Amino acid sequence: MSSTAVSPAARLRGLKPDWLSDPKVWRTEILAGLVVALALIPEAISFSIIAGVDPAIGLFASFTMAVVISVVGGRRAMISAATGAVALVIAPLNREHGLGHLVAAVILAGVFQIVLGALGVARLMRFIPRSVMVGFVNSLAILIFMTQVAEMRDVPWAVYPLIAAGLALMVFFPMVTTAIPAPLVSIVILTVITVGAAIAVPTVGDKGALPSSLPTPGLPDVPFTLDTLAAIAPYAFAMALVGLMESLMTAKLVDDITDTHSNKTRESVGQGIANIVTGFFGGMGGCAMIGQTMINVKVSGARTRVSTFLAGAFLMVLCIVFGPVVSDIPMAALVAVMIMVSFATFDWHSIAPKTLRRMPAGEIAVMVVTVACVVATHNLAVGVVVGSVTAMVLFAKRVAHLAEVTAVMDPDGTTVVYRVTGELFFASSNDLVGRFDYADDPGKVVIDLSAAHVWDASSVAALDAIETKYAQRGKTVEITGLNEPSAHLHDKLSGELTGSH
Repeated sequence: MSSTAVSPAARLRGLKPDWLSDPKVWRTEILAGLVVALALIPEAISFSIIAGVDPAIGLFASFTMAVVISVVGGRRAMISAATGAVALVIAPLNREHGLGHLVAAVILAGVFQIVLGALGVARLMRFIPRSVMVGFVNSLAILIFMTQVAEMRDVPWAVYPLIAAGLALMVFFPMVTTAIPAPLVSIVILTVITVGAAIAVPTVGDKGALPSSLPTPGLPDVPFTLDTLAAIAPYAFAMALVGLMESLMTAKLVDDITDTHSNKTRESVGQGIANIVTGFFGGMGGCAMIGQTMINVKVSGARTRVSTFLAGAFLMVLCIVFGPVVSDIPMAALVAVMIMVSFATFDWHSIAPKTLRRMPAGEIAVMVVTVACVVATHNLAVGVVVGSVTAMVLFAKRVAHLAEVTAVMDPDGTTVVYRVTGELFFASSNDLVGRFDYADDPGKVVIDLSAAHVWDASSVAALDAIETKYAQRGKTVEITGLNEPSAHLHDKLSGELTGSH
């Protein structure tokens, strides 16, 4: 038997990721990171304003979140930074107690996220229905567009043709070449036009001053007491939940777009680590950014951790080294990019008449409820929770009607067999008790559950109630056909649920 020797160098090449040896991948990742960094600057400043902190706090958070999550995160090419959802959660804490408490809450939120990740919170993603996911994506697209509408109000007339020109460039430039991301080309060309022609339009610099140095690590300026813990814990826990939900939903979305799998547990823990690091560097914390992730993955075609790392690194370089140049970028260029992202993100197939005609009314209702809640509250987590609960209620209502009871009388009239078919749980078992003829049935009653499954205590209690009603009339009940899990649950709970033995 012969064997082919493999040199150590060849073995090493086999272990290297593709991006280490493919110049095309490098170019895509670098340019994608640059585009995302440019788009992050006004967003981070805006979220800082929402949270009531200095713009540098949001920019530092975006830098540390992106860099750290690129290493410890579970979803390649996903962008994490300062977000509006987190800003909304922690803004009241900053108003009431100041920046020190906000930073301490960010660190504690990171600890909560690590604990929740270790406990397997990511597995709950299995219970989010597709209709909620579609509603989540569509509401996200609507929110992105709505935030851009605010940038188009009370502005000089020149803003509108600049936005139109930016959109046209992003639509038609890929027909010329895809080597350079169209959003980057659009930003550069519109900046050159506005600066060269001295067109007075809102710029990135109008949003706030950019930092001139890197953040430095340190402890939050708070007294380390139980009172401080009591003040920050509710906000930290809310931030942890909102951040995890938004990040895991984004990871699932990127999984679908790229046809690749991500490690949701690692992502949950990674978000916690990134927030702890961000807190120690004085940032406002954050989570996955869906808009910037779509720019990175869907518009720019990035697929590796390199783009995520470079987005954070470029962000600081642009602020510190090229601050004056970046400040001159017209907001119209970035508005055009985000409008393009919103259109690319929206699932247009989900609202096509052909799709709506075929889709069950309940599925459409869940999607609409999810979108309505997100748009009304500007909180993606609220929409996902309400949409999921709505889907579960509709599912329980639909499944409850699948439990059927048919009665067959023995020829001699001494025994009646009730055959129960379907799933027995709290919704269906409530109606079960009323499906039996207690007064007129013969002395022996057989309940055949071979085509049914007992899921919960409510169903066992219903079966106990049926036996009790027959016993009160001097009749005996025999329950047959239980499968192994149903029998185990019935044996364990039967007679123990009413408090009387």
